[in-house]
Amino acid sequence: MRDMDRITAINPLRVAWCCADLRVSLDEVALETGIPAERLQALVDGEGGLTFAQLRALAEYFGRSVLFFLEPGPVDAEHTHSAQFRTLAGQKPGLSRRVRQLVERVERQRAVYQGLLGEMDGGVSHPPFRPPRDLPADPVAAAAIVRTWLGLDGVNSFEGFRQAVEDQGVLVFRSNGYAGKWQIAKESPILGFALYDPVMPVLLVRKQDAEARQTFTLMHELGHVLLHRLSAVDDEADMQPATAQGMEREANLFAAHVLVPDAYLALLPEAGRPQAPAELDAWLKPWRKAWGVSAEVILLRLVGAGRLAGAVFEAYRDWRLLQPPPPGDGGSRAYRHREPRHLFGERYVRTVLGALDARQISLSKASDYLDGLTVSDVHKLERHHAGA
Repeated sequence: MRDMDRITAINPLRVAWCCADLRVSLDEVALETGIPAERLQALVDGEGGLTFAQLRALAEYFGRSVLFFLEPGPVDAEHTHSAQFRTLAGQKPGLSRRVRQLVERVERQRAVYQGLLGEMDGGVSHPPFRPPRDLPADPVAAAAIVRTWLGLDGVNSFEGFRQAVEDQGVLVFRSNGYAGKWQIAKESPILGFALYDPVMPVLLVRKQDAEARQTFTLMHELGHVLLHRLSAVDDEADMQPATAQGMEREANLFAAHVLVPDAYLALLPEAGRPQAPAELDAWLKPWRKAWGVSAEVILLRLVGAGRLAGAVFEAYRDWRLLQPPPPGDGGSRAYRHREPRHLFGERYVRTVLGALDARQISLSKASDYLDGLTVSDVHKLERHHAGA
């Protein structure tokens, strides 16, 4: 290929900065993008260039725009990464490239949504985020107040809990189960994160096989927002009572008491409760279904109330880890038009479609707000939403 077909104005400092920022080598970048390693090395050394297709592949890999690599001068990290992003990166220095990019993608999606709200002139709006005032620092006392604030009586599904949180001005995103830009890889231990903001916090919950586990993650992340007023990223160890410490332990206590209040716990009889894990699981099934929570959360509350030995809880957890997972539902793109509801929530989608119906935004803009749906899929979503 002729040199004139290559773009030579690529800023090598920005390529090197992206590699250092995501802790990847040029060989890794070459493997993922298909760009020859020697060409990338020459680029970083200030020699040669890339074709537009190669530059676009490089930009997509790093989660940046093509123009980012054509701008002169070094990267201003404070403007490139938000304070929330830097908080999460500091908490978990080993975050994978995909998770770090997912954090930035969630931030951008929130900004896009806020831009939409700014364009709208009356009509559909988003509820303001007004957390309970003077929330006590004690997570157990706070949980009782927050449960009332959310209006959770009768709620027993992830979507129900999600809607209750969204109705209080918090955005709730959920990752996809199949490979793509909105997925948390199966091998990653990350279960979710919270991006605190005094105006519009956003929570990301990882899609899991069991909805009850998603619900616990949701309330754990909400605990960080309401109790600690900070951003946090959480993995499996952060949500285990045996390993969680400090703020993570507080968020776990908060989530457990929001989901299983004392009034629920009082419904569990002492007589007839088995000790063997398999029998205990079956015994708890009616309450698990009625409350939309996992057996672990109920048992954790019983241990905290002094009604169950910690050894029984640990034996149950060990047994549970050995059980085969339920049939996986990684998701399918056969219903692409429904994805925005899964990803961004019912309220988000309803706001976008309401603005489109009121002619406050164009069909093209609605597509942008809905994760790049085609025009055909936007119309399918409108029909699906109307019939929901």
